[in-house]
Amino acid sequence: MGATHGVEITGPLHDRFDEILTDEALALVAELHRTFEGRRQELLAARRTREEQIAAGADLDFLPETKHIREDDSWQVAPPAPGITDRRVEITGPTDRKMTVNALNSGAKVWLADFEDANTPLWENMIGGQLNLRDALDRQIDFTSPQGKTYALKEDGELATVVVRPRGWHLDEKHILVDGRRTSGGIVDFALYLFHSARRQIAKGKGPYFYLPKMQSHLEARLWNDIFVLAQERLGIPRGTIRATCLIETIPAAFEMEEILYELREHSAGLNAGRWDYLFSIIKTHRTRGRRFLLPERNAVTMTAPFMRAYTELLVKTCHKRGAHAIGGMAAFIPSRRDAEVNEVAFAKVRDDKSRESGDGFDGSWVAHPDLVPVAMEVFDGVLGERPHQIDKQRPEVEATAADLLSVDRTPGGVTLAGLSGNINVALQYLAAWMGGNGAVAIHNLMEDAATAEISRSQIWQWLHNDVTLDGGEKVTAELVRQLIDEELAAIRGSLGEAYDENLYQQAKELFSEVALADEYVDFLTLPAYERMP
Repeated sequence: MGATHGVEITGPLHDRFDEILTDEALALVAELHRTFEGRRQELLAARRTREEQIAAGADLDFLPETKHIREDDSWQVAPPAPGITDRRVEITGPTDRKMTVNALNSGAKVWLADFEDANTPLWENMIGGQLNLRDALDRQIDFTSPQGKTYALKEDGELATVVVRPRGWHLDEKHILVDGRRTSGGIVDFALYLFHSARRQIAKGKGPYFYLPKMQSHLEARLWNDIFVLAQERLGIPRGTIRATCLIETIPAAFEMEEILYELREHSAGLNAGRWDYLFSIIKTHRTRGRRFLLPERNAVTMTAPFMRAYTELLVKTCHKRGAHAIGGMAAFIPSRRDAEVNEVAFAKVRDDKSRESGDGFDGSWVAHPDLVPVAMEVFDGVLGERPHQIDKQRPEVEATAADLLSVDRTPGGVTLAGLSGNINVALQYLAAWMGGNGAVAIHNLMEDAATAEISRSQIWQWLHNDVTLDGGEKVTAELVRQLIDEELAAIRGSLGEAYDENLYQQAKELFSEVALADEYVDFLTLPAYERMP
């Protein structure tokens, strides 16, 4: 399979995988790889160069060379596309069979079908997810679980619109080689979905829509746009049919929001405030810059912190100025089936969060669980009414300067032993699940994805390298972290009992120790984690 165009599949060909890995689909992967892989590598190298400049003392700023784009008031992005005009509530989740049915039936307007942070890039997940999306579009996905529960799609008109999130530029797909080299995970996810599902979506009156993660510059957005143009041409799809929402979840991208919209303007569906990865990016980007960029423990950093307010307000202003949707952040709470009091407190927090977003001008927001859809929907219904969005709400009064976006040191809060232990606990539980093939993990009534583990290990790395003292007076040292790792593993073992998987938790311990305690900081923990996978 694929030999005729230099493609080698090194992963196992499970049942029905040949329906996705066709010669024609792989030919598209191969052409996109050969045309654009060089540019991908150049852009990844440019990231490293910029990080070196920041480490040497340079502060991020708005780009002087693109000032003319920001000051030109005449350009707008494409009008909202069918199926993503009203996006008041979006649900996120991986593309396993059960989630596919539940997300589409959830009552949300959009489902972010995730091949990225809420997913583990096991070969079976990546190709199986493509099959599930195609089966859902063909209405061939209904099934009965081993426990006897039936999962069946509602009528098409009641289903959420699928928006696929491919992997970021930094991730390879090691099971598909072109001319002997690994392919881009993002290009593989995009090309396989476009080839098999684009025409199916168009036939339903919608289109092939995407969420683009972890970009750090408008040049990375330009690369995606060029990929869209070529892919549409090859498949005979009208230019502009593809639409993409960009996650502004890295601090460099926050300084290039208008430029990112501009590069994708004929394919743009707006921007999203990916707030957890944004925190991770701030820590990672400034990890060697001392106490000016030292954040308090994870749970103390809220959306009302000055630097987070500047980021979200600027995002809404930028999007609406250019006719684009502004989509808010994640409500990660998972309702408890047993504790109504926990739910009551959590629902109140979700309402406050969504009230703030809708009041700021966001056109929609994310939830992680179907039970939160009506909670968020009620808030946005109260602001939007019958209108599909509030793009007409301009925010000319917002003035977010470079200093505002970088005002990390104005964030209240400290670092406690409980906060340090909490980072270790949640990261170990998440990584054990991740290595086992699950990327969306329920921990302490929250749906966690890779961003949680990234923040946790990055904070610990930063605290270690800045001689941070806990509120109780104890200094954060490698010895203390190792001690707490063992304590938290013992606590997890005690709580899980027979469900504790010694092998997975040993892998999690080794991986977490590697990325939190090593002198050399690893860019993304998913990189060494992926190499440990089959």
